[in-house]
Order: sequence, then C-alpha cells, then structure tokens
Amino acid sequence: MHRLPPPSSLTEAEVAEAERELGVSFPAEYRAYLVGVSAGGDVARLERGERGWWWADNRQTRADLLPLPFPHPDSYDAAEDELDARMPRREDFEDESVAVAAWRAWDAEADEFEDRKTAGAVVLQEHGCGFATLLALSGPLAGTVWWDGRATCGRIVPLSLVHAAGARPVTFAEWQEYGFWDLLPPDWGRSEPAQPVVFAPAREEPRAPFLRRLAAAVVAAWRDPVRPLRRSSGPGLG
Repeated sequence: MHRLPPPSSLTEAEVAEAERELGVSFPAEYRAYLVGVSAGGDVARLERGERGWWWADNRQTRADLLPLPFPHPDSYDAAEDELDARMPRREDFEDESVAVAAWRAWDAEADEFEDRKTAGAVVLQEHGCGFATLLALSGPLAGTVWWDGRATCGRIVPLSLVHAAGARPVTFAEWQEYGFWDLLPPDWGRSEPAQPVVFAPAREEPRAPFLRRLAAAVVAAWRDPVRPLRRSSGPGLG
C-alpha cells in the first residue's frame, strides 16, 4: 500500500510555541526529532489546529494532566489495591438506588485514577486493540518510553533493553533505533536479545507469535476481566 510521505519538520519557533501552549518542555531527543526529522512520520503528528497545538487523532491524552510528572507504575500499586478494595458491592446495600449512587461515585474516582496513570505522557504510536507506546514528557522520567498494556494485563510497563534489575526504560532515541517489539518484556513474546532495526516510515506487522499471544490475552480478559473492563459493567447492580 502506498504511503504518503511524512510531514515536514517543525521550526524552532513552532516547537517553542507548542511547548508554551501545552505547558511542557519536550525532552531533548524528541525535540530534535520534531525539528530535524518530522512533525510526525512514525510518531503521532504534532500540529497546530483551530484550538492550538496538539497531536493528530489523540483523544486519550488530557491537556490538564500533561504538565504533571509521569508516575512510575510501581508508585501507585498500593493506592490501586486500596481503590479496588473499596469497590461497592450490591449486597452491601439495602437500597438499590444508594448502591447505584455509590457505584457511580466510585467509578468516577476509578476513571480519574486511570487517567492519572498517563499524566505527563503522550501517545507516540497506537497499535490497535487498546495498546499504545507512550513518551513521558514531564517529571523525572521525561524522555523515556513505555508500553501501555492495560487493555489486557492492566499494566503500563517500560520498554527496555534489559528487563531484569529494574528494567531501565529506553529513551526516545533508543526506541527509534530498536522499535517497540524487541523492547517488550519477555512475557510479551520476546524470545531473543534486542537487535537494532532500521526505523523507517513503513513498519512491518507484528509477528505471528505476538498475534497468537494477543488473541489468548483477549480470551483470558473476556473470561476474567481486568479492573478497567470490570468497571464498565458495574458491580452486579442489575
């Protein structure tokens, strides 16, 4: 299939204007890409629209959370466990209307909690089925790249060259060199050491083992949904 050429790069003035509007300072490697390579291409396109600077087709990122530090996923495990433990159950309420109101309040809190997991980050690439590659823009982790696997595993994990001993997340430049596939944790299907790849506009489709693993994960999620999916149906309120 013929692909359109990537959009032109941005000027230093345009990048500076975008940073002012968005309330962030882009990591150096990402900034260099925008100015020296392209405003999009293999990453979500940064463009000026009627409402100002934003990333094309990005409806997930909340502008109000963008300047906040991107949180390491380990930092909110305990809070998430506490939130799950407070999920209202129908059997705890005599009045169904009270139960419904309690569920709605908890669900709104849980939605906010989910949104804040990606505070200070933007989607670099969408991979379908709810998976995405994230770039941290703000905080101590700014410039690092992460895998949003919440669609099945409920986790955001670092894309890393070595997933032992803390799994240092790769930088934007390292991600460009290797691509996302070889940087995934071993339990996502990587069976050999990461190898550099040629980062070109035309990307190959994920390999068959990944698709089989993805299909199995979707079936498992259907049988035993993770919390974000479980929240969509409510706590058995009829």
